[in-house]
Amino acid sequence: MQFTSRSSILKRCFVLLAAFTLFFFAQAASAQSMVSIDRNTVNMRASASTNATILFELGKGYPLEVISSKGNWLQVRDFENDKGWIYRPLVGKTAHLVVKVDVANVRSSPNTNSRILGKVEYGELLRTLERRSQWVRVQLESGTEGWVSRPLLWGW
Repeated sequence: MQFTSRSSILKRCFVLLAAFTLFFFAQAASAQSMVSIDRNTVNMRASASTNATILFELGKGYPLEVISSKGNWLQVRDFENDKGWIYRPLVGKTAHLVVKVDVANVRSSPNTNSRILGKVEYGELLRTLERRSQWVRVQLESGTEGWVSRPLLWGW
């Protein structure tokens, strides 16, 4: 019968902890980034070419998740999980959100007891101003500012 020394066990634990830490940080580093449309309108295409079929025309601020890249092109996904390609110079890093439920309340402060300032509907674009736990302060296209529950939105 062979016994393992305490220092050997500690070394193995350290190696496992180091491996787990590297894996965790590698996963975080490879997390997909977000971009938003930086022009009045931009075409989302079927492949990474200006000759490719236009799938959608997207408006300024529309948020997209980057899932891969190819040269100056980004393969992206929208809030409905539609995928396509966008020319990288046409996007920016201004945070926006899209309403992913039928109707969401815009409130005066970040809680469900606060006054309702208005309502936003599915697919509506909102500019991100501030984040707090499960709430986001947003600006509507009309200029109105208020708070919306984060789980009702997609983007960043």
